[in-house]
Amino acid sequence: MPRVQAPGPAKIKTNKQTKTHKALFLSCDLNEPLILSSCRVDHKLQALEAQFKELDITKDNLTQKFEHHSKTLASQAAQDEMWGSVLNLKFTSMELNILYSYVVEVLTCLHSRVCEKLPDLVRGLPTLTSVLRRKVKNKRIKVAWESVLEECGLQEGDITALCTFFIAHGSKAEHYAAKVRQMYIKDVTFMITNMVKNKALQEGLLRAVQVIEKGKAVRTPEEQKSPLKELIFIVKK
Repeated sequence: MPRVQAPGPAKIKTNKQTKTHKALFLSCDLNEPLILSSCRVDHKLQALEAQFKELDITKDNLTQKFEHHSKTLASQAAQDEMWGSVLNLKFTSMELNILYSYVVEVLTCLHSRVCEKLPDLVRGLPTLTSVLRRKVKNKRIKVAWESVLEECGLQEGDITALCTFFIAHGSKAEHYAAKVRQMYIKDVTFMITNMVKNKALQEGLLRAVQVIEKGKAVRTPEEQKSPLKELIFIVKK
């Protein structure tokens, strides 16, 4: 009988390699859809994450705009109410002149003190209006202004009230000296408290009297409020 020769070692090794390659190929071929699906999920998750971040940024921007708009509306409402109160004050001409005198003296005092702190800028600050306008962009003027307000015990809300009063009545009122004021009215604080109903205007005028008569306005702990809280209080009232 003819002899059957067994396959040699080299041939057996080749068959094993072929089977291994086929197995790897089949394994890769089967796993490829899973890998592609996993990649798609990752991309979708990244896209969703980016969208959420954009939504968060948009939400924060809208919130800031809403808060700014709310503050603007509150400020505008407070200013409208104050103007209405200033224009409807029921004072006699003499009483109005006395209040005007305190207001003018306080505003003049503030301007003078700011100029004293900024001697090199005096020529560019001829009036209090120039101080108020330039302090927005000039840090030195702003610091000097805030320092003067603190020294006098005043706040920006007080200045707004006093300037509003000055603009409304400055064209027709007269300045009375201290001695003349005392001759006509013994207790100007009582007059302001009873005649001025707008809280911001009332407090501004009372502090103007304190600055002129005592050198500084005195605030109670309850009056230490932020400008926004004061505006909200006025609007709610």
